[in-house]
Amino acid sequence: RATERPSDRATERPSDRATEHEANWANQTIWTGDNLPIMRGMNSDSVDLIYLDPPFNSKANYAAPIGSEAAGAEFKDTWSLSDLDIAWLDLIERKHTKLWRVIQAAMTKSDKSYLIYMAARLLEMNRLLKPTGSIYLHCDPTMSHYLKLLMDAIFGRQHFQNEVSWCYGSGGASRRRFSRKHDIILFYSQTKDGHVFNVDAVREPYSSPHKSMTPKVIGDKTYQKMHPLGRIPFDWWQIPILTNSDKERTGYPTQKPLALLRRIIAASSNENDIVLDPFCGCATACIAAEDLNRQWVGIDRSPKAAELVQSRLKKELSLFTHKAVHREDIPKRTDLGDLPPYRSHKPTLYGLQEGNCEGCKTHFEARHLEIDHIIARDSGGTDHIGNLQLLCSSCNRIKGNRGMEYLITKLAA
Repeated sequence: RATERPSDRATERPSDRATEHEANWANQTIWTGDNLPIMRGMNSDSVDLIYLDPPFNSKANYAAPIGSEAAGAEFKDTWSLSDLDIAWLDLIERKHTKLWRVIQAAMTKSDKSYLIYMAARLLEMNRLLKPTGSIYLHCDPTMSHYLKLLMDAIFGRQHFQNEVSWCYGSGGASRRRFSRKHDIILFYSQTKDGHVFNVDAVREPYSSPHKSMTPKVIGDKTYQKMHPLGRIPFDWWQIPILTNSDKERTGYPTQKPLALLRRIIAASSNENDIVLDPFCGCATACIAAEDLNRQWVGIDRSPKAAELVQSRLKKELSLFTHKAVHREDIPKRTDLGDLPPYRSHKPTLYGLQEGNCEGCKTHFEARHLEIDHIIARDSGGTDHIGNLQLLCSSCNRIKGNRGMEYLITKLAA
């Protein structure tokens, strides 16, 4: 196998990065579109906190009820290899060996396709986070065991902080098993100890507030029995799930309570920090971030998210004159500096690929190979060497401006 090609971060790891880049988008922006190409166009090291509540591979489809505020919002949560760019598996195998092993451990094709989908996006989120940043991945027991392995492979097992159980009591009950009444939130940081964690901002009342608050003196040291602001929360949170009568309820099928997002944002970011939710749905994370004086950006496939964030800003925060920025384009990175002409990388790429076409794997003289963008520019791809490859003229014509999965399929036919 040829030597691994460098990526946009070939020589840097989260613990080594000292430079934080400015965001190349405005505060309070909602994007409509696939979050992968949008995140590809965002600057590295520009986000302080990421919260994501992606599909869980629950094998179900969801839609907001007709007549609700979120009517029209819907998404499917069933997966097959036809739903994604299968070339990502090849790229992951070549560049991220640990990640590839996790995906190969999946029990079904549906599970594998879901993990490829999530891995591609989590790799971008890792690039976007500042060295002091954190990420909270919201999931349920359906895929939490696989997703934790993905997070270990991408963010580093040593950067795992908590597996939080969000416990709730309402909803239906089963007569065949113990009632399932919790979600999982995986909390990872970019560095082991250098991440933001505002413990005093999330303390909660003691269960027995009547206990004495009198300090205890032992020798020359004084010990406070109970902190005046309350105790540090455990890794299981009892926060009620939303009901139809809750004022913040929009009808969005997987809406989470503001109290849950406020706790996460208060704990792992400071005022004016940037919060990203790449699966923002009904924009709960955006609303909570605005309420806590954070900057925020959200991405969702459905244009309903842009409508909901605007209506919720008015209804829940009384910001009647506020208007979020709505975008449907792909941002252009400004953090790569002045890149050399991409064609100048041909000698390096020829060595990395050992003179073989990356499509048909046939060996050619250098003059018969052409430079191709792995991820097209109009899909967020850059001119960085990590996004370039050499194809023979035949493979390059077949692929055109499409993804590598198209070329692979055509060559296998």
